[in-house]
Amino acid sequence: MATIAATVVSGFGSQSVTETTLTAADTFTYDASKKPVLLLRNPTAGALSPTIDGDGGATVDVSGIGPVDVSAGFAVGSIAVGAHKFIVLKSIEGYLKGTIGVTGGTGLVASLLHF
Repeated sequence: MATIAATVVSGFGSQSVTETTLTAADTFTYDASKKPVLLLRNPTAGALSPTIDGDGGATVDVSGIGPVDVSAGFAVGSIAVGAHKFIVLKSIEGYLKGTIGVTGGTGLVASLLHF
């Protein structure tokens, strides 16, 4: 299990980004005040479909819709070989309660950016 470390994006010019190669089960910390974005890059030989899930989420109340079940986690969708996907974590924060895990992404390279 790896912990996805955050890179604080600040200042001017170029910056180094911390990358974490994912294993079968990885974690990260969500801090909404940092405006976090999770970038996933697939350098493997096959498409991968990771899921992001906090162990404290069951349902969230969505205005105009009502309760929505988030217990299965957020399915990122297939990431093709050589492709990138990013997730603005604020947009899925209902899934990010408790200890947050990323599964199904073994071999993906993750970068957690704090703005």
